[in-house]
Amino acid sequence: MLARVYRRLEAVLLVAEGETVSDAARRVRVARASVHRWVGDYLRTRDPAALADRPRSGRRRVAPTLTRERVAAILALDPRTLGYRATTWTVPLLARYLAEQHRCAVGERTLRRRLHAWGYRWKRPRYAFSGRASHLAQKKGLSSAA
Repeated sequence: MLARVYRRLEAVLLVAEGETVSDAARRVRVARASVHRWVGDYLRTRDPAALADRPRSGRRRVAPTLTRERVAAILALDPRTLGYRATTWTVPLLARYLAEQHRCAVGERTLRRRLHAWGYRWKRPRYAFSGRASHLAQKKGLSSAA
């Protein structure tokens, strides 16, 4: 933000020193129309604060409560201990939990992007064959040499 204000002040100063608007725009690397607008804003008020950024409309940013540390702490928990009927975390479940418990309304797509950027990968749980138990032959009535 500060760099943008500095660029605007520099352009206005260049024009005040006698450079053309085109030359000032080329030096600060902006469009001529921007320099015209900045000079007009400054001349109306004679206050450098008139060149500061104004509030912008648009989508709100994700709440600052969505941090890597907080998500890591939540993912370390078993969802069943929190009252959910799931054995693993899914993005929709995590988004719902964040909205309900931490008042952090974040969309599933945004949450997926954040998790991916933080190095998390989701894979489906798989059953693993562990091999035959060594005492299985005794249970079946066979010799242990089999």
